[in-house]
Amino acid sequence: MAITLDEMLDLLSFAGAELGSGNANHGPMAAEALFALRRDEAVLPWVENYRTRLTDRPSPSLAIPSSEWREFLGARDRLGDWIEFFQNELEEADWRDVVRVWVPRLAPAVMAAATHGLIRTAHAARNLSSEDTSQRRCELAQGLGFWATRYYTLPGAPSASNAGLSPADALRRVERLHDLTFDGAGPISEQIKGLEGHQEFEPVIDLSDASGDVSEFLSKLTETCAGIYLANPKNLIAFVHTVTAPSALRMLTPYLHDADARQAARFAWQACAGIYCWYSTAPPRDAAKWDAPEEDRDELIDRAVAAAGAHSIKFTEACLREYALNPSPVYLAAARDVSERVGPI
Repeated sequence: MAITLDEMLDLLSFAGAELGSGNANHGPMAAEALFALRRDEAVLPWVENYRTRLTDRPSPSLAIPSSEWREFLGARDRLGDWIEFFQNELEEADWRDVVRVWVPRLAPAVMAAATHGLIRTAHAARNLSSEDTSQRRCELAQGLGFWATRYYTLPGAPSASNAGLSPADALRRVERLHDLTFDGAGPISEQIKGLEGHQEFEPVIDLSDASGDVSEFLSKLTETCAGIYLANPKNLIAFVHTVTAPSALRMLTPYLHDADARQAARFAWQACAGIYCWYSTAPPRDAAKWDAPEEDRDELIDRAVAAAGAHSIKFTEACLREYALNPSPVYLAAARDVSERVGPI
């Protein structure tokens, strides 16, 4: 039995932004990706299974004053208040205007909640781009609220000078901190804080930027990161986000001013470089060296649906969407691989 997107959001509306383990609630994002993949019939059984893992959303307790919002960024105990804050914002303004104002404010924290604040916001915006409903505005409020309450910035702020390297060339200048013995156990959002002890990471944000075409830059970044995902034998969940996060930003750029989109892309690069620096146990390989699998698009989607993992579904959808804009075989190779090596997670 197929359900609508709004019915899916209703089924998941009770839930908080995180699981009991502290990992992000992927339900609305993965279910929305299934709709984008034209697998509507798979949504209800997937949601019914996933929602058993969810806990209730926190209620608001004390309103966040609109003039003092900066003071509450990163306040993890104020998720209910941040969601209510954005629900009020969305009642008073068009959702596109809310995105245009708030994504630049939150963009320095692309890494927040292991990039899931950005990703959930982007999936919600794509929902709204096809139809504006109360359920979809509520989901956008949850994405933005999650991003704000888990606000966290990596070491290093963008400066006026930039090396202007492509993501692939810039990544070759990023030092890996661990070898094959590193298992990366623990939540990404906590692990990545290890970069705070490495001042050499701070200039990384200035190695690459989107001074030209933002879409082209994001294509180069996701292409490079799909190759990094394939090259690494472990810590795969972390590398999944180096594709899904910048690909998510792409879904938001139509609503941003050009300068804001370019700045957000720099923070997306920084987040991907941070994941590479901390988690990678293998050097980058040229994305062009990966061969495309024999399966066609529908077969790759079928594999992701069968694997039933939130990460495999979201990653496959992002890779196929990126491939449509930049037909590099590395995306197809990564989409095939994720259902095997990541599977039902």
